[in-house]
Amino acid sequence: MRHGPGTAAAHPTGSRRLVGAAGLLLALAVLTACSSVPRERPPVQPPVDPAALTGVTLRVGDQKGGSQSLLAAAGLLDTPYTIQWSTFTSGPPLIEAARAGAIDVGATGNTPVIFAAAARARVQFVAANRGNVVSDAVLVRHDSPLRSVADLRGKRVAVAKGSSAHGQLLYSLRAAGMTLDDVDLTFLAPADAYAAFQQGDVDAWATWDPYTAQAQNDGARTIATGEGTANGYGFQVASNAALADPVKQAAVGDLLARVAAAQRYSDTHRAQRAQVWSRETKLPLPVTMAAANRGPDLPIPMDDAMVTSEQELADAFSDAGVIPGRVRFADFVDRRFEATTLAARAPTTTGAP
Repeated sequence: MRHGPGTAAAHPTGSRRLVGAAGLLLALAVLTACSSVPRERPPVQPPVDPAALTGVTLRVGDQKGGSQSLLAAAGLLDTPYTIQWSTFTSGPPLIEAARAGAIDVGATGNTPVIFAAAARARVQFVAANRGNVVSDAVLVRHDSPLRSVADLRGKRVAVAKGSSAHGQLLYSLRAAGMTLDDVDLTFLAPADAYAAFQQGDVDAWATWDPYTAQAQNDGARTIATGEGTANGYGFQVASNAALADPVKQAAVGDLLARVAAAQRYSDTHRAQRAQVWSRETKLPLPVTMAAANRGPDLPIPMDDAMVTSEQELADAFSDAGVIPGRVRFADFVDRRFEATTLAARAPTTTGAP
């Protein structure tokens, strides 16, 4: 899963970009200034008695069809601690919730973590995964005259600000010799973007699964995917406050191992994954089946190749003037859970029907 609210009302391109940039810079400044939790990485905590987890409530951020349905499909939701789920429209508000202490951990795509690093948010990137890049798509309606990314020049393109689709759009435009300044960006959360897309209020939509599969099921055409441009990375992000608590840290580690195991399970049980995904999101089964068949995110090491790829994406956002200054992505990579996450294996018992 890769995984800003508003309407599709039109504004002149220049004024929208100035307002959007100013708002983003202000948000980054607020993020940097307002947290009382030190940004420096909390120390690795000593092991705790597993019995201590029974009294813990772990607040987990999720996205549509994300970790909760993934764990349900693999039969791994029976945790020794209580999970309090919060669902977000995309990665940026999930990151903000982690920074603000509203959640302890949550999954997001490859771009929200860059915005978090740019804001020097009090979070760490504690696990990584990689999935298909075909679902990272730029879509147009079936009757659109647009046939390629080059045709987007001067057109209105919907995208969730700071989401993985934002990064994919930047890369897709760059591959066509264009920049974000060559299109009229309309920043919308996925549900609002879909409505604007269907109504013709925007010319194209940059998004990810299951929204890509949903739009394609309704006849949308794909003019670009992440093939050859996107890195396909996703991340688990934990708040510094949660990592500073020995018992919370243990619960975070257990959850990450479960998610990794569930990802591997879903890779070999795609029909089951799609059924649970459909049931929990109310999306039609053909939509979730299409998304599941493209393949799940799978655990990967947080190695130099991953860091370098994310640093390149961060630099691209800096060069585009979207984020101020330069980001050191490696400063936020926390590998304390990597060994157990990579060692997690898919359950051998049958998951949810």
